[in-house]
Order: sequence, then structure tokens, then C-alpha cells
Amino acid sequence: MSPLSLVPKTFVLFLSFRCRSVTRLRSVSARTMSSQPGQRVFQLRQDPLTGNSEWIVIEENDQTGAPETSTDGLLATTSYLDMLNDSRRNRAFRLAIEKTITEPCHVLDIGAGTGLLSMMAARAMGEEEEESGDSKGIVTACESYLPMVKLMRKVLHKNGMTKNVNLINKRSDELKVGSELASRADVLVSEILDSELLGEGLIPSLQHAHDMLLVDNPKTVPYRATTYCQLVESTFLCNMHDLRNNEAKSPDGVRLVPPGSESLFGIKSQQYGMHVDAIEKEIKLLSEPVKIFEFDFWKRPESNGELEVHIDAISAGSIHAIISWWVLQLDTLRDWCDHWKQCVWFTPGAGVSISKGEKVHLHAAHTCTNILYNLKKTQSLTHEMTQSHLSTGYLHLTLPAERVAIYGDNMYRQSIWEATRNALQGKSHPQCLVIDDSLLLPLMALRISNRSRVISLSPGLQEISARYLEAIADSNGFSKDRFEYFGEGKAKLAEAYLGKIDLLIGEPYYYGLESRLPWQNLRFWKDRTLLDSVLSEGAVVMPYKGVLRGCAMYLPDLWKSRCCLGSVEGFDHALVNTTLGGCGDLPSGKDSPCLPFFIWQCGETKKLSKEFTVMEFDFSKPITGPCSGEVQIEFMKSGICHGIALWMDWVMDKENSTVISTGPDVRYWKQGVKLLGKPITVREKGLSSIGIQASLDPSSNGELIITHTLS
Repeated sequence: MSPLSLVPKTFVLFLSFRCRSVTRLRSVSARTMSSQPGQRVFQLRQDPLTGNSEWIVIEENDQTGAPETSTDGLLATTSYLDMLNDSRRNRAFRLAIEKTITEPCHVLDIGAGTGLLSMMAARAMGEEEEESGDSKGIVTACESYLPMVKLMRKVLHKNGMTKNVNLINKRSDELKVGSELASRADVLVSEILDSELLGEGLIPSLQHAHDMLLVDNPKTVPYRATTYCQLVESTFLCNMHDLRNNEAKSPDGVRLVPPGSESLFGIKSQQYGMHVDAIEKEIKLLSEPVKIFEFDFWKRPESNGELEVHIDAISAGSIHAIISWWVLQLDTLRDWCDHWKQCVWFTPGAGVSISKGEKVHLHAAHTCTNILYNLKKTQSLTHEMTQSHLSTGYLHLTLPAERVAIYGDNMYRQSIWEATRNALQGKSHPQCLVIDDSLLLPLMALRISNRSRVISLSPGLQEISARYLEAIADSNGFSKDRFEYFGEGKAKLAEAYLGKIDLLIGEPYYYGLESRLPWQNLRFWKDRTLLDSVLSEGAVVMPYKGVLRGCAMYLPDLWKSRCCLGSVEGFDHALVNTTLGGCGDLPSGKDSPCLPFFIWQCGETKKLSKEFTVMEFDFSKPITGPCSGEVQIEFMKSGICHGIALWMDWVMDKENSTVISTGPDVRYWKQGVKLLGKPITVREKGLSSIGIQASLDPSSNGELIITHTLS
């Protein structure tokens, strides 16, 4: 096992690494009303400008694989396409299935997706050639998410496999032998793994399958998974959780984590998934890789497990994090792909100091859904996994790791401080309205002006932010009566503060939108428009405007992982391209979506053009109607252009003296990426040209529409 080179990306037998189920369907949720034919699903769709949600109906009415557009886009933000584009992974799956299934039998596929494993299993039994219907072999495939069921049905129909695979729109724990299954299955194939291995319900799914659905001693693909971890030092990773020590260096005097209040604030509790290879040069290895847990898929797993291990430090330093990953026995994969990530478990505070050769005691434990770590040296060091929990007498606010890092960044804090100070200048008793989920702005406004009063809407964090700010009020030098959380809605706010607000502000930041496209924080403009009546004469709106910026980029790894599919191990998948958000050879009239990515984690990248402005949004005025912009890209380097990176710059004041960028040079924000249908070779000041067009119609669904033209 090689040390974090960065982390070995190894498959034992065949399995992949991707987000599944609801986690995999990042920005959507679904509610199934029935599991029978003719059922319907209510799919939650959110207007990004208003934050309002509505339920749209997805009918189970497609039995033949006929074209349908109602589910297009629902699956585009998932990792299915990345997985299916991983040819070596797919080949490993095929070889493992062919080695395991050597004669007709009953195969169960849990979490069937597009049906690739089911079709591989049927083909391994020779079922694609069976027309008499007398074969003893059968594949039962279960998939709980209706849009994916509809897509899989089309794939089966296209490949002539509808008679060979029995597709059931249920969770595996809803299946019963004698009902959906004629008998217990001899072989289990599945891929219900996430970056932490257990987070998508692997253990309970295997337990139920072994108890109720499988024969004794079944064959399984995969066969076994093994988890590993490694101790590392990394300032970058430390900054993503140690806000208390980082903000102590800030001269603004505002403290989100005052001394003695550490228990009030923390990062989200799950292990943090990321492409660790992207920061290889910023990591110091403090130990060799250590084997932790082993999970055999062919036998019933335990719900809980514990392990004590002593680790020898190979270098002196501070343990800022534990990097963890899992291995499945088979081929070694080393190509970058979006669905393969490692996990970061942050150690408490500023880390744990160790000397070379020192022994570190690691206690590892797993539940049905998590793997937890606890480090100990000579003295006990405990680290309670933070929970997003709020009850009477108890308060704990959790934020994503990127937001913690932003709040601990001195340059960011200085920009926010200066912009807020300038906005408050000349106002004797200002009434400040914070309309987003910022925690920093209320404290800064109260500290900069000791006569200010702050009202916060906090639409995402809601009353937990109010209780949090009240809890740390005294430490930051303001009384609780200067702060108010207003949770009664914008209409009531307009009545209560008609013409009384002197400063309407936001970062902008909306809790829960961190993994979405950066311009969806234009919700700030919509909220500002709805609250125009509360502004006093001469009121200041901050930020003053938003600017949609972009850059043409060389993105070979990302493009390869998102390009349109043809044949996947001999099975035609071309019809999934539009639904899964592919780029490349799309049908006429179809275009690839703009999707959110951390550019710095997208493998090899290079800027090919100067940064350019596509359009601007003037927040000093309410939205009055549709707006649009366009630009022709000027290339500054020769190379192959795979797509356009897009992001928002927030201009905080009218003088443009303070600008906060969310571009690819800052690693705490995701950018939007518009991949081209076909990569183009460009030459500096050559004939190749790309035009970018953007439009926003706030009266429709609030989406920013991005298109491009080639010439």
C-alpha cells in the first residue's frame, strides 16, 4: 500500500465510488406516493431566486421506452454519468460479474441505476440469447427513485433486455420473497457506496438482504471492502475547521467562536469528501496508511464495530486531519473522475502535535452509517462528532467546512469589514437589515457602530442563528436588545419597517446553496426587490452589484467524465445522455447543462483566456424585468478549450473599492462549468471564437440561462 500518493485508488474486484440515492441527487428530493404500476412521485423543485419550493408530479406512465422530457435535468447533477464514463471501472465490473456468475441463477441487483450491472449479469448467464422463457436464470433489479426507474426501463428496452431483467420500483428492504421475488437470490450485485463507504445505507441494506432475500453463503459482487486511513498535516485542511484559532489573528475583534464558546459552533459532522490529490503538495504525511475495517459483502455485517490501533509517527508535526478511503479488490484506477473522492476527518482545534517515532493511539468505530475516529496520545484527547442538533437548553450551530474556512480568512474578513464600515459611514442610528444567512455581517455591523441595530432574516439557519448570536453577544461587546431575528416573513417585515431600513446587506450567502451554482445567490437581488419598501431615503444596499464573470479553460479530465455515452461494455447508453447532463454528441436542440464544480479539484486545468464579464446585476435598484448579456471570448493562450468556467464577483460598494470574487483562484467556492459540445483547438488571437450569452427572467423559474456559440 503506497502512502497517499496521494491516496491509493484501488478497486478489489470491481466496485466504484460515487454518491448514491438522495445524497447523489444533490439538489432534489422526491416523495413516492405508491410503489405499484401507475404510481406517481412528487419531485421538489426550488426557485433559486425566491427560495420557494413546489412539488412537480412525475407519473409512472412509460412502459415502452418512448422518449420523454419530464425528467430531463433531474439527474444531471448526479454522478451516474461520471461513473459510466469510467471505462476501466466498467470493465472491472464486467470481469468480476463474469467470473462470479458462471451458470443460470437468481441475481439480485440493489440500487440498479441505469441497469448496467443487471444487464451484465443477464449476459453472463447467456440470458440475452434466451427466447423460450424456460431459463432458470433471472435478474431482479430494484431501484427506488422513479426518474431513474423510467430511464433504466428505456435502457433495457433499447438493449432488448426487458424480458431478462425484472425491474421493481422499490427499496430493497421493501422486497419480499413470495411477492416481488419468486425465491431467494443466489448472487447479489450492488453499488450502494459513498465516499465514507457506509453513508448510503450499505450495512442495513446488506443485513436485510442476507436476512430476507439471499440464500445462505451467496456469491456477491463486490466481495469485500477495506477501509484505510492516514495521519496528515495540512494548513489548508486545518483552516477548514479551526475557526477559533484563525479568527484570533484577525484585527477586526469580531469573534464567531469566543473563548469558552467552542461547543456552540462546529462543522457538519460527516467526514468531508474531496479529491485529496488536488492538495498533494500541501500535505505532509505523518504516518503510513493503516488498515481499519474490513467488510465482507458475502456475509451479514454487524451494525457496530470498534478497533484500537497504535500508529507510529514517521515525521514530527501536527495532526490536522485523518484522510480515509476504501479499497475494493481488483484493478487499480488512477484516472481522475468526479465520483471518486477520499474523506477527511478533522482533528480538534489546531491539531495534535506529535514527534517522529511517537506512538499515537487511534480508536476507530463504525455505526450503520458512519466511521468515527478518536486520537489519543499521552493525555486523552477526545473529539465529539458534532451534531446538527438544537433543543431546549442546548445549542450547536454547524456550517460546511468551506464556510468555516471563509470566516477564518483574514483577507475575506477585512473586505467585509471595510465594506460594512463604508456603508455605515455618516449614519447616526442605523437600522441594518441582513437578508441572507450571514453570521459575520450582523456582528460586524454591531461592532462598527455602537448605535446600530440589526434585524436578520436568516432564511436558511432561521432561529438557530438568532440563538447563536444571542449566546455570543456579550463576548462581542453588544447587548441582545440591539439584535432581532425576524421570522414572520417579508410581508410582515415590510409592514413593521416601512421606510426605516438604512442599510440592507448580505455577503451574499444562503445556507444550503453551497453545492449549487454560484449565481443562485442572486436570491439576494430578489429578496432586496421584495423589500424595497422598507428602505429609507438614501439607504445603502450592499453588495452594490453582482457581476457574472468567466474564463475559457482546458479541462480534459472533467470533459472526459461528462462526455456523452455510446456503448458501455457492449450496452447502448446513448439515450441517457440528455437526462444525465452529458456534453458532446447530443441530439439537435439539446445542450449540456451548466453544472457546479470545484475547478481546482477537476484534475488538470489551465486558463486559456482572460477573465471576462458576461453581465452585471444592479442591486441598487429592484429587478424590473428580464436582463441579459453576452461576450466574445478573447483567447490569450493556445490549447484545447473544453469549456467555460463561470462565477460571480460581488461588488460591495458603488466605488468598486471592495470586490469579493468566487472565481477558480479561490478554493472555497464552486464555479459553474459550461462544457462545450466538442473541444475546440484555439490559437492565441486566432480565428476560433466562442460567444457566451446569458439571460435571467425573474418571472419564470429564476434560472440563469447560459448558452454558447462557436465560430
